[in-house]
Amino acid sequence: MFLPHSQKRARGLEEAMPAAGLLLRGPRAPLGCPCRARSRAAAALSFLPAPCPPRIAQGSRPPSRLPTRVSKSLGPGVPSGSGEGRRGPAGRSAAPAARRAGAGAGAGAVPAAARLPGAGRRAGSKGNRAGPGHRAGRGAPCSAGAGGASAPPWRPWELGPCSEPDSSAPEEHLAGPAQLRAVFLHTEHERRNSKTVTQADMKVELLPALTDNYMYLLIDEETKEAAIVDPVQPQKVLDAVKKHGVKLTTVLTTHHHWDHAGGNEKLVKMEAGLRVYGGDSRVGALTQKVSHLTSLKVGSLNVKCLCTPCHTSGHICYYVTKPNSSEPPAVFTGDTLFVAGCGKFFEGTPEEMYRALIEILGSLDPKTKVYCGHEYTINNLKFARHVEPNNVAIQEKLSWAKAKYDSGEPTIPSTIAEEFTYNPFMRVREKTVQQHAGETDPIRTMGAIRKEKDNFRVPKD
Repeated sequence: MFLPHSQKRARGLEEAMPAAGLLLRGPRAPLGCPCRARSRAAAALSFLPAPCPPRIAQGSRPPSRLPTRVSKSLGPGVPSGSGEGRRGPAGRSAAPAARRAGAGAGAGAVPAAARLPGAGRRAGSKGNRAGPGHRAGRGAPCSAGAGGASAPPWRPWELGPCSEPDSSAPEEHLAGPAQLRAVFLHTEHERRNSKTVTQADMKVELLPALTDNYMYLLIDEETKEAAIVDPVQPQKVLDAVKKHGVKLTTVLTTHHHWDHAGGNEKLVKMEAGLRVYGGDSRVGALTQKVSHLTSLKVGSLNVKCLCTPCHTSGHICYYVTKPNSSEPPAVFTGDTLFVAGCGKFFEGTPEEMYRALIEILGSLDPKTKVYCGHEYTINNLKFARHVEPNNVAIQEKLSWAKAKYDSGEPTIPSTIAEEFTYNPFMRVREKTVQQHAGETDPIRTMGAIRKEKDNFRVPKD
């Protein structure tokens, strides 16, 4: 099942945020324990193995798009659903939480835990409560199973340190970034295959990450030097480096969001001497901040930095060419340009996205191969079909993308020339797109269709 950005937070969570050093585990209770019956979340997430690890100290996670309302440890007996997620630091609500827990909660019965905003609303019975034992007099969650045997206590949502997921294991239980409000709706995560694209003496390996991200290993075949684009899962990156027998020297970060830059700090610890480039001081482990048209080298490959603010204010696309080569260049577009789509305007305007897509990326060699940050192709094409129902290029590309996805193959890369035929955000100067938006100006059209896309219900066909 294809999951767009807005739905991937509903995936399993055992390895949800490895790049930021966090592990999310659901509540657990012994079989037959009434806690399981009283908590939908406990029943839904009973598949998660092993005891929860110790929690991290507040403030130890890097700048990222992880949920910001994560509580401090409140001490034994304080339930996680204390309202801390909405009220700020734990000290502000520790006393009310203790009063609500009461003597019935039992000292140490419920471990202090960090929680995600909204998890209690979905998992518990009312409000922000995360499960049993949140009111005085209701009693503590049981700590013994049938026959009085000792068993692990029921645990609310818990954030703790974790290690990088094993790249050799099935990529399941991985979740997308931020606001994981539907965490108890676990669905099986399908495997996506990697893919290697060779262009003259330049090789690009597509490395699937998280639920729908892509990392890209860029290899200069002449010097065997390599760069990695957005290494959110460092161990998988190093496994690919070892497989190809190349030397990793460079990290190219498109923007600071954790599902792109969240692995930087761990990677530089695992592989010393890396140069980390990005256009934003919020990028983790940054060694050199770049600007528009900054030039870099990866072996004999030329890398030109293209500043494309809008999705984030410091977003950079990387345009890679090989000197004296007739092969097409490559551009790594992060969350600015997707196949048949573009990123949300989190920190920018329609004018900025128009300049990024039409004036900057649109002016590149039409044969340039586009390597984007996410596998959103099918849903993007369904929206494109909604905007231009009579566009044959969209219909053909959608059929092709469905076949690729069904076989586990990436739909990446596309080309700049192709994007002008089916991407509505690069077709804002076309009358058919403007008529759909009810506008005659391309920039206003850009804003109108982005707003519509943000609220678009994707058909299930």
